[in-house]
Amino acid sequence: MLYFAYGSNLHHFQMKRRCKDSVFLKKINLKDFKLTFRSKYRAADIEPKKNSIVPGGLFEISKSDEKKLDVYEDFPILYKKHYFFYYGKKVMTYTMVKKSPFKFPTERYLNVVKRGYRDCKLDNKFLIKALHY
Repeated sequence: MLYFAYGSNLHHFQMKRRCKDSVFLKKINLKDFKLTFRSKYRAADIEPKKNSIVPGGLFEISKSDEKKLDVYEDFPILYKKHYFFYYGKKVMTYTMVKKSPFKFPTERYLNVVKRGYRDCKLDNKFLIKALHY
C-alpha cells in the first residue's frame, strides 16, 4: 500500500526502524492541506487549508508495516486515517483526531523532522512556515 509521510516519519532511518518493509518512492506534495504541530505531544499534524501544500514522502509499506504504524500513531485515539488519490492510486496518511492549538515541537522531535526533510530532499520553507504561527 502507499503511505504519505510527514513529520518524524520522513526520517528514513526512523521509518525503516518502525516499518521494516517500507520503501521510500519519492517526494510528493499533498495539496489543500497545511502542516502544523499540536497536542500535548507537540507532534506534527496536517489539516485542510485551501491553496496550501504539505511536502512529504511517498512510501510503499506492507500490511504488517501499517499495523506497526497504527500502534505508533495511537490509531484511532490520537490519529485517524485519511485517504487521498495520487495519480489514480489510493494513498493513506494520518491526521489528528482532536484539533488542539499549535504547540511548538520539542528540539529533539524537530531535529528528527528536519533530518527527514533532508532525507526526502524537501523544501524546508513549508516547515519554517508551520513553525512561525
